[in-house]
Amino acid sequence: MIRPDALAALKRWREAIIAGCVIVLGLWLGLSPGPVVEGVGYVLALIGVLLMILALRRIRFTRPGDGPGVVTLDEGRIAYLGPYYGGAVAIRDMTRLALRRAPGGQTWVLTHPEGVLAIPVNALGADQLFDAFSALDGLNMPHLLRALGDPTPGTVTLWQADRPVALT
Repeated sequence: MIRPDALAALKRWREAIIAGCVIVLGLWLGLSPGPVVEGVGYVLALIGVLLMILALRRIRFTRPGDGPGVVTLDEGRIAYLGPYYGGAVAIRDMTRLALRRAPGGQTWVLTHPEGVLAIPVNALGADQLFDAFSALDGLNMPHLLRALGDPTPGTVTLWQADRPVALT
């Protein structure tokens, strides 16, 4: 009944739509009579604004397309199964996160003590990496989003671990 492209757009923007509804509900309650309901309304509107900021960041992070491979995130472990290579890395074991931009596409480069895992940004399930990368202490998410939007070829280091890597 709904066109597939319209359904895909609604799915992509669903968090922002929900956040917008929370903002509208909060403002409606905030304009109601009574100090308690008014206060609850404005708090709800503020929560909606914070949810909207997060939703817009997630939308900017997600790349449309059918890139090669599948990304899974399970209990702090990122796994990539691609047509030619793959691997897995625990988020806590990562030592460096970089974004490689090339004419063929963009790739996340996750460095860990055992090697490097390269994941296309448009692989199936790569949108889950937003939450995984948010767990990295000291990652500047606005810088990451700017790097994703920059078409200049090259590799950009987005995060590096402060701790020394154990050689055991």
